[in-house]
Amino acid sequence: MSKITRPLRSVLYIPGSKDRALDKARGLPADAIIFDLEDAVIPEEKAAARETLAQALKDGGYGSRFKVVRINGLDTEWGADDARAAVSMDCDAILLPKVGSPDDLDALAAITGDMPLWAMMETPGAMLNAAAIGAHPKLQCMVMGTNDLNKDLQTRVRPDRLPLLTGLGLCVLAAKANGIAIIDGVYNAFKDDEGHRVECDQGRDMGFDGKTLIHPAQLDVANEAFSPSEAEADLARRQIAAFDEMQATGQGVAVVDGRIVENLHVATARETLAKLDAIAALQAE
Repeated sequence: MSKITRPLRSVLYIPGSKDRALDKARGLPADAIIFDLEDAVIPEEKAAARETLAQALKDGGYGSRFKVVRINGLDTEWGADDARAAVSMDCDAILLPKVGSPDDLDALAAITGDMPLWAMMETPGAMLNAAAIGAHPKLQCMVMGTNDLNKDLQTRVRPDRLPLLTGLGLCVLAAKANGIAIIDGVYNAFKDDEGHRVECDQGRDMGFDGKTLIHPAQLDVANEAFSPSEAEADLARRQIAAFDEMQATGQGVAVVDGRIVENLHVATARETLAKLDAIAALQAE
């Protein structure tokens, strides 16, 4: 079970310096928002962006959306000030870019105390150290930075993401082994719904909890891809019913659609229905 018990199907990046974008995000169907003080803010606006974002979060209106502040790296002139400012903001976690080892999270935690941390996983070193990073006691979620990883690996960008699969897989394993959430990287062609859907489905099949997004137009595809389908929900209900009946009678084995249903299948079925309930609760707000 992840340390985050609520859905994280869609995780939208929003510039921390743009009042209009910050306001628009209040009405978007994103499960989580990453308020970005790093890539989305030019150097001349870094200091002002902290104040703009702090005020927007203080004003509220984001409902139950999970609120994450991405700071600049601690190796930059803005990172430490970002971290100190973020601790006082009305947010749920702080996201550190280019985490390479647990030492990077230790350095941030020395500033942020008990605040939950998220880690950008976007370098070859991070891939090799994923297990150690994932075990950090303050870490709640890994976020894949696939654009930077493509750059550092000097790969060709392919629809099947073959050059990235080793790194993606290592991070998924690390996240699952340590009970933390993991969010897939962005899909850059925000007008290409079909390509985005293919990549979301791949990420879901690999075990990612959701996808980071660069544009509101991508929200519906991500939310659908990382939600249990009607067929999955129906199968889950029938598996639970068959297993319960078998236990009640004490005879034979539970079988659904010609396949044996064991404890592990029922556990997965219950998780599927619990996720549907959590999604319904979000949509009811």
